[in-house]
Amino acid sequence: MNKLYVGNLSPSVTVEDLKQLFAERKLPVADQVSLKSGYGFLAFPDQNAAIKVIETLSGKAELYGKVIEVDYSVPKKLRSRKIQIRNIPPHLQWEVLDGLLAQYGSVENVEQVNTDTETAVVNVTYATKEEAKVAIEKLTGHQFDDCSFNVSYIMDMDAAPPVQVARARRGGRSSRDQGAPQPGPSGGFGAPRPRQNDFPLRILVPTQFVGAIIGKEGLTIKNVTKQTQSKVDIHRKENAGAAEKPITIHSTPEGCSSACRMILDIMQKEANETKTTEDIPLKILAHNSLVGRLIGKEGRNLKKIEEETGTKITISSLHDLTIYNPERTITVRGILEECCKAEAEITKKLREAYENDIAAINANLIPGLNLNALGIFSSGLPVLPPAAGPRGAVPAVAPAGYNPFLSHSSHLSGLYGVPPASAIPHQHSQQATEQEVAYLFIPTQAVGALIGKKGQHIKQLAHFAGASIKIAPAESPDVTERMVIITGTPEAQFKAQGRIFGKLKEENFFSAKEEVKLETHIKVPSTAAGRVIGKGGKTVNELQSLTSADVIVPRDQTPDENDEVFVKICGHFYASQNAQRRIREIIQQVKQQEQKHQQGGAVSPHHSK
Repeated sequence: MNKLYVGNLSPSVTVEDLKQLFAERKLPVADQVSLKSGYGFLAFPDQNAAIKVIETLSGKAELYGKVIEVDYSVPKKLRSRKIQIRNIPPHLQWEVLDGLLAQYGSVENVEQVNTDTETAVVNVTYATKEEAKVAIEKLTGHQFDDCSFNVSYIMDMDAAPPVQVARARRGGRSSRDQGAPQPGPSGGFGAPRPRQNDFPLRILVPTQFVGAIIGKEGLTIKNVTKQTQSKVDIHRKENAGAAEKPITIHSTPEGCSSACRMILDIMQKEANETKTTEDIPLKILAHNSLVGRLIGKEGRNLKKIEEETGTKITISSLHDLTIYNPERTITVRGILEECCKAEAEITKKLREAYENDIAAINANLIPGLNLNALGIFSSGLPVLPPAAGPRGAVPAVAPAGYNPFLSHSSHLSGLYGVPPASAIPHQHSQQATEQEVAYLFIPTQAVGALIGKKGQHIKQLAHFAGASIKIAPAESPDVTERMVIITGTPEAQFKAQGRIFGKLKEENFFSAKEEVKLETHIKVPSTAAGRVIGKGGKTVNELQSLTSADVIVPRDQTPDENDEVFVKICGHFYASQNAQRRIREIIQQVKQQEQKHQQGGAVSPHHSK
């Protein structure tokens, strides 16, 4: 329930006056209305309705000559780290918003809210109560283009007093205890139950065919869901006036493909009956983070699908991505049979990319990172897809879920059937706070874009990631690559490197069909180099196989003054990060063994008896 406070009311205002005002402004009706002298409270079932009321009425409506004020009703004890920012221009890039938010403190989470308003709304969680307070003061009324930000506290349930704990101390069993997972056969608590990841198929269809797909009294779509054993969501009420509407299909891979085929067939028949002459291509929606692996190196994967299916496949530009739309459109042209074959192959590649990421994070390959932190890519995209719905929008109330690798919200991937973050074991390690150094090589012509006007971009990036970022001087005027030196914790490395990868893609230093692959060097103790290689190259070969990155340990290196040598890693962002973390783990193991050996050697003969 979303409770609103209505202030500056005339004593003459009645419940009927409020109802009439809501009817005139075509606002949703409140479930509960409570009036006091000069103020009142309204309760709405969802956040979308509450936002619409606040944005429509607060400071904009009069009753009995007084301009009313409307905002969330949040008790003082629950005004803590969480705020809501409204009236954000929909074309605003996440990078710009991230940089703005980071000016006032450490941001733990940013979640976009699905609304009916023309502008965007986000819920933001800061690390501390003080930072959130400063952000409200500074961001309220902040002008961006023609929009002025509106900012409010929203309830922070984490700030609520732990009443259940006190009850448990008196011998009672708290509701938290009752809901706790019970030991499994091995006696372990909290292990997530394995279940198949739900990876839905998302397609775009012309609005003119939506009625035919639904059918009279919904009979046609019911027939589709029954025959294909699938759940089909047609988002027909979203984006009023749009030429196309998204459809989300949940099922097995075969069920998704079968439902897609039936929908294409329905549209083709409708086109024939209405004598529509326009071509009806298949349009698949895919999150940008997965598209690079669909395309493949030099576009090989896409070319292969085109050749095998006889279709022509194009992918929408990165420039079409905005705060509202983190998905790319994959357009497949050909006859029905060919398009269906291509859909199966395209979805297979996307699903493999997604499941590889999920498998990696479930194996906890990157310990010590704050996985619920902000998104990293400069285009504002979480690394894995958000919950499906209207294009790019997050459900106001999403099912609990976990989005690996720094999505904008830990709630975003509930749709995909991923275990919640609390169910995934988190390794508490000294590595989480240790300063690491990585040497990332970028194209020389990209240096200006990374630095930004008067150094603004690189400063914002360093502040956001919590890292030191320096660009080494060019060794000669004609070098094709420049070295970026990044110093920070594992989390800072992850954020900074991710942003740089994203920036290069966004600025078109790599083509639309080309995945960003960069070379990164990390230093390892010379005593650990052999462990990274392994006997007969076994370890390094396994590293390359598991991470999809190229890992090279040059054999003819002379250790530096710190007795360290370089390891070269080349791959797309996810592969590079995976390899870096695994190599860091090997280094840590070697260091621990050396410390034990030294401690063992330091024990006196008297104590060793």
